[in-house]
Amino acid sequence: MIRIRPFEAADQNVIPEFVVGIQRGEFGVPVTIAQQPDLLDVEGYFRHGIGEFWVAVDTSASGDRIVGTIGLKDMADLEGEPKAVALRKMFVAATHRGREFGIAQRLLDTFNGHCAKLGVQRVLLGTTDRMKAAHRFYERNGFVRMNAEFLPPNFPRMPVDDVFYQTVRADAKR
Repeated sequence: MIRIRPFEAADQNVIPEFVVGIQRGEFGVPVTIAQQPDLLDVEGYFRHGIGEFWVAVDTSASGDRIVGTIGLKDMADLEGEPKAVALRKMFVAATHRGREFGIAQRLLDTFNGHCAKLGVQRVLLGTTDRMKAAHRFYERNGFVRMNAEFLPPNFPRMPVDDVFYQTVRADAKR
């Protein structure tokens, strides 16, 4: 069984290697744990303002194992920006991808539910050109590509990000 739940302190030991294992090992993205301060302190980086971080946990007989992650970085300190957040660190283990599991959709639905409840108006994200399936997933879920030049100044951009998306939420509380 797969359960989506908020980050717990004990997850900190697993998340960096989980994420970098997918980035480097599977997609060949030249990035390290040290270059990603959000991975080194999930609690401190994500959990301020309306920020949050969730994990998908496989609770099968072989023991609980993290098989997915998604983070919401509050960007409320932007002057003149409507309530905006960044979607970060959305990853699903290769063994648990696809519609049969539905983990990516469940993670995004959890993220979107949190956004709707709190009146988020704009969601931004950065990814790499190598992650084509992720691009299709985001586009199916209402994200549209945007040029990097239109990113807000405090958008948490990774050096390897070269594709950017945004969505403006119609259901946001104003």
